[in-house]
Amino acid sequence: MDKGTLGGLLLAFAGILGGLVLDGGNVFQILQPTAALIVFGGTIGAVLVTYPLPVVKASFKRLSSVFREQTIDLEAVVQEIVGYAHEARRHGIVALDASLPGIQDVFLRKALMLAVDGTEPKELRAIMELDMDQRAEQEEKLPAVFESAGGFSPTIGIIGAILGLIQVMQHLDNINEVGKGIAVAFVATIYGVAAANVFFLPAGGKLKLKIRDGQLAREMILEGVLAILEGKNPRMVEIELRGYLTGSRADDRPVTGEDR
Repeated sequence: MDKGTLGGLLLAFAGILGGLVLDGGNVFQILQPTAALIVFGGTIGAVLVTYPLPVVKASFKRLSSVFREQTIDLEAVVQEIVGYAHEARRHGIVALDASLPGIQDVFLRKALMLAVDGTEPKELRAIMELDMDQRAEQEEKLPAVFESAGGFSPTIGIIGAILGLIQVMQHLDNINEVGKGIAVAFVATIYGVAAANVFFLPAGGKLKLKIRDGQLAREMILEGVLAILEGKNPRMVEIELRGYLTGSRADDRPVTGEDR
């Protein structure tokens, strides 16, 4: 689990509910199923109108990554590519053909396959950059779904509050009922604003960061495969790839005989 996401949600809800209790309120005062139905039903409906159903489904599937620690180990990506560089240096790039079936990453397998098949570096770059651009275009829509939900939910909350006030106006003859009705009506606004600022918008922001990690890994893979295809020294390949790792030092590992 991503401790930052889980801790942030717990802290946000603890702060909101704790403030309510300290102010003399009761948690059960804001537990209104009708308000929740209006806000979340209306928000999801608006999102479905905005985006195609496959995009919405894909975004919710990727939502689980927001609650998980980073799954892409960029250091492992560097080491894997450097390993292929050593193999190509010893036995030739055609020797990497035997490794292709065991490569889990689809992008890496495709790039190495093109390299083994003798594709020119310029052509390989053009093919793989087109692949990257298409992936990026699809992935950019995923966090946008949650950002849109964060824009819709406060407005839907206001609609819920207005609907509640309409019901209140029908009981103006009973001042006690009016007071309770107004309190209930504004719960929908709380749901809308809280959902947007505690969950939808933060989830979209974190999902962007997770997606960027994947894009960075693909950039590293492309440059590494091109370096292997051009016959660069494995040590040089590692140095170039480590330039993508923020805060890392490319000269930490001593040069070995295999690097020469």
